[in-house]
Amino acid sequence: MADRVTFETKCYEKDWEYLLKTNRLKRMIEQNNHDFNEKKLFINNVSNIKEVCAHAEKFVESGILTSYVVVDEFADEALKFFNIDRKGFKGGYYYSISELVAIYLCSTEYLLHFSSDSILETSFDWVNHAISRMECDHNIKVANPVWNKKYAEAKNESLYEEERFFIGFGFSDQCYLIRTTDFRDRIYNERNPASERYPAYGGELFEKRVDAWMRNHNYYRITYKHGSYIHKNF
Repeated sequence: MADRVTFETKCYEKDWEYLLKTNRLKRMIEQNNHDFNEKKLFINNVSNIKEVCAHAEKFVESGILTSYVVVDEFADEALKFFNIDRKGFKGGYYYSISELVAIYLCSTEYLLHFSSDSILETSFDWVNHAISRMECDHNIKVANPVWNKKYAEAKNESLYEEERFFIGFGFSDQCYLIRTTDFRDRIYNERNPASERYPAYGGELFEKRVDAWMRNHNYYRITYKHGSYIHKNF
């Protein structure tokens, strides 16, 4: 399935050095035990774009990345494609635009996103299992491992479980595996009362919009039961 999946993550002013001056990004990719078709970094909201791009270029030359993207160069294009009003984010623009640009530019069938401050706890193969399960049910729109080793919480939030997955509602921008065509559509202008649980400071941010769309149409998330990612703010 290597030719079917893009890995992507993003960086901004306060975290780009963690990704581009250490081995963290290499570990983020490798611990998924998957040979990705593309490995992309989206550079968003940094002070010195030339400096950050120069470091990203070194990662491309070494093969850790296949490419990097400056988000601002495609932001307006992506917003127009998705029919999203920039003012409508109400404070959530910088929490959302990188993810939207990444989806807009994705050319593979599946897209795996990790936020820069999320990484698998250990190395394990979950991507192939998730894709196989998603292909059995097109009402499943997203997959992720358990978050922060909270296995009981993931179980309690699910509607039911199978051998490998908890199945239920919910969406997080910390980590998601998606079928690209599902998300390269004008799905981001819906509201749902349950989606108001997201932090107020984020406004009408990307993950809130996705959660509303999924709940409104009874679309599901699968959570891989046998491994966790760790999300910890830098």
